[in-house]
Amino acid sequence: MPDFDDARTFWDTRFDTPEYIFGKVPNVFLSREAQRLAPRSRVLDLACGEGRNAIWLASQGHDVVGIDISPLALAKARNLAEASGVQVDFREADVRQWAWEKAAFDAIACIFIQFAAPGERSRLFEGFASALKPGGLLMLQGYTPKQLEYRTGGPGDLSHLYTSEMLHDAFGAWEILRLEAHEAVLEEGTKHVGRSALIDLVARRPG
Repeated sequence: MPDFDDARTFWDTRFDTPEYIFGKVPNVFLSREAQRLAPRSRVLDLACGEGRNAIWLASQGHDVVGIDISPLALAKARNLAEASGVQVDFREADVRQWAWEKAAFDAIACIFIQFAAPGERSRLFEGFASALKPGGLLMLQGYTPKQLEYRTGGPGDLSHLYTSEMLHDAFGAWEILRLEAHEAVLEEGTKHVGRSALIDLVARRPG
C-alpha cells in the first residue's frame, strides 16, 4: 500500500472537485442498520470522505467522530456539516496508523473502506474490537469478489475484497446480527453507480 503521503495525494486528487463524488445522502445499508443504535450513541465513521454518513448520523442525534486521510475531503465534509446544521468531530488521520481509543465508541461505521491489504486487515479488525465498548456495534458494508465483474466502484484488487467466510472467521466470536452477500443497484454520487456485488455485516462486540 502507499505510505501516508501517497494515499493522501491519491484521495486528495479524487476529491479535488466541487462535486460530492459519493453524494450527500447516507448509504442505504447504514441508514437502515443505524436503527439499532441507542439514542445519542457515540459513533466512529472510518474513512468518512466527504462526510455524508457522519453528517446523517449526527442529524439523528448521535455524537460522531469522522476520520479520513484526505484534508480536501474533510474540508468538504465540514462545509456540508455546516450547511446541514450539525456538528461532527472530523479528524485527519490514516486509519492504518491511528491510535485507537479503547472502548470509546458505541458503534463503528465502515462503509466501503477496502483499502487495507490482507496483511493490514487483521490489525484493522483488531482496532475495531479495541475501540468499541462491550456490546458495541460494527456496521460494515463492502464489496465481494464478484464486484470485479461489475466495476461500478471499489478496489480492483481481489485481495482487498470481502467474502462471507472471511468476515465470519474474523468476527465469529462476536454476535453476528447480519451477514449477507447480495447484489443491489447503487446510486451514490458518480463513483458508486450501477449494479454492485455487496456484503453486509452487523456484529456486536462481546461484552
